[in-house]
Amino acid sequence: MALKQIMLAKKIEEKEAELETLRTRSSEFETREKELETAINEAKTEEERKTLDGEIEKFTSEKKEHDSKREAVEEELDGMREELRELNEKAPKNKERKKGEMGKRSDEEIEEMRSGINAYVKSKGQLRTGFTTVEGGALIPEELLAPQMKPKDEIDLRNYVKVVPVNSSNGKYPVITKSNGKMNTVAELEKNPELAKPTISKVNYEIETRRGYIPISQEEIDDANYDVTGLIRDEINSQSLNTSNASIAAVLKTATPKAVTGIDGLKDLVNKGIKKVYPVKFIISASLYAELDKLKDKNGRYLLQDSIVTQSGKILLEREVIVLDDDMIGTKAGDLVGFVGDPNSFMAYFDRKRTSVEWVDNQIYGKLLAGIVRYDVKKTDADAGFYITYTNAVEGA
Repeated sequence: MALKQIMLAKKIEEKEAELETLRTRSSEFETREKELETAINEAKTEEERKTLDGEIEKFTSEKKEHDSKREAVEEELDGMREELRELNEKAPKNKERKKGEMGKRSDEEIEEMRSGINAYVKSKGQLRTGFTTVEGGALIPEELLAPQMKPKDEIDLRNYVKVVPVNSSNGKYPVITKSNGKMNTVAELEKNPELAKPTISKVNYEIETRRGYIPISQEEIDDANYDVTGLIRDEINSQSLNTSNASIAAVLKTATPKAVTGIDGLKDLVNKGIKKVYPVKFIISASLYAELDKLKDKNGRYLLQDSIVTQSGKILLEREVIVLDDDMIGTKAGDLVGFVGDPNSFMAYFDRKRTSVEWVDNQIYGKLLAGIVRYDVKKTDADAGFYITYTNAVEGA
């Protein structure tokens, strides 16, 4: 495997991650733009309009800078992909396969293909040497087929809350309450008027360690014709994700409870019950999602819409919808519940140490594959959302 190709594939992976972050930011700009449109329509006084002029100018400048950066990253990524494609085309072609008994591949060939396919997967399809590809995909030999894995939930709630890296096991985190204070207009050379003092509260965090291990025998590692340790490592990471998601959902469920009836009740909550400074999202149970997915407007169009700009791919009332299992955001199957508000303002995830997977020697002929994660989750702004219990509206009522 050419070192230059491996390095280039790594750069492409990093650049793709940067682009994904920029795309997420693009959706935030779209949300801000809609909020500004609403504020413009609701502005009543000349003072409010002047304030909006400044915000619009700032927004336009920031969006222009963001769009330029995104275009530059996309252009740079396209160039890297083209360079890697040319390198792959120039790479030496695969040697003619030597067949062993009964036409099976030799151990040397299998190891070469295993290495090539691992590189293909790790580079997200960028490196394609040492094995056969069909229409851009990897043709996996029968000898390398891995056992089937069940689909797993890829929702990471840490992407929706404020993540605060910390360097100590406990401490205090300052939170400034969002206010309605405004700056005043003054004549030239006049003394600056005092702004409204912000309300600052401190949230105490206490880092807890969560860990566990899965034993694996050396015989299983040696004898398996698939990546046993890779499968177990994925399972540990999956359990870590489930753990952090459950902790975050538990805090979301402590939001102020509110009963909501029908789609009109949801509209009232979003339009009047939560301050406009909070970008609202719906984090709801699968059962509630199923109910909302059936609702239509007066023209017969479904209220839940697909979206290419949100991480979840769904929007309701122009807000992103994130769907969790009933027993995670609720307590049992069938619960029509969820968090409605701004999870990023509502709570914080204090991250002491991300999941680490380590080899630990065991006294038997085997290994222990261990996972460790250290964090705490706390509510930071109770006004940023509600925990709703939904009831369908009665027709004709």
